[in-house]
Amino acid sequence: MDPVLNRFSRFAPLTGVVFAILGVAAFGTAQGAPSDTASGGRVIAFYEAHGSSAKASDYIWTIAFAFFLLFAGYLRGYLRRTPGTEALSSLILAGATVLTAGATVYFGFDFVLATVPSHLDPAAAQALNVLALNLFLPVSAGGLVFGIASGLAILRGAQLPKGLGWLAIVIGIITATPAGLVGLVALIFWTGIVSVLIWRRSGGTPAVALNGRPTVRNRLG
Repeated sequence: MDPVLNRFSRFAPLTGVVFAILGVAAFGTAQGAPSDTASGGRVIAFYEAHGSSAKASDYIWTIAFAFFLLFAGYLRGYLRRTPGTEALSSLILAGATVLTAGATVYFGFDFVLATVPSHLDPAAAQALNVLALNLFLPVSAGGLVFGIASGLAILRGAQLPKGLGWLAIVIGIITATPAGLVGLVALIFWTGIVSVLIWRRSGGTPAVALNGRPTVRNRLG
């Protein structure tokens, strides 16, 4: 394997940590938003005053979910080493893809409002604000599939604590409820923890092929 690619692969599991850090930063950068019943004039005034911080938060979210998708791809490869988890591991990546697409659209409406608030009619601003606050169903669907598939794969015997498997299932279910944002916060911390555990249990070294199946070579031999 190319030395540069080898070094990159060694830290691939930590893409989940990057997602967690960026997710916390995105939450910290946001200034809140007008309620979904706010008038168009109030929405425009809010984004004229807080547009820069809103755009920064939306940018960070976009990058964060890109790293989440990278982590999900690695997680799929890690969990599929357990016999009988091939289908579940595929669902993990599928759920993460839907979740990432839904999240970027969800935060994308907020980004539009923050970019051109003074050029919007009050009615258009009000409509975009309602979408920015309520178009969460794609995130819910992706989070539900990702959480349940990840949890079941871990419970099938993957080298991770079974408690993290049950927690993933709970997070997936919460994400599909009106408390979806709480599930998203929990997903951020779950991903960071799982990311570190996988990296440590993989010995910080990349996977190598053995008899056509991926394995992990520990640095201690």
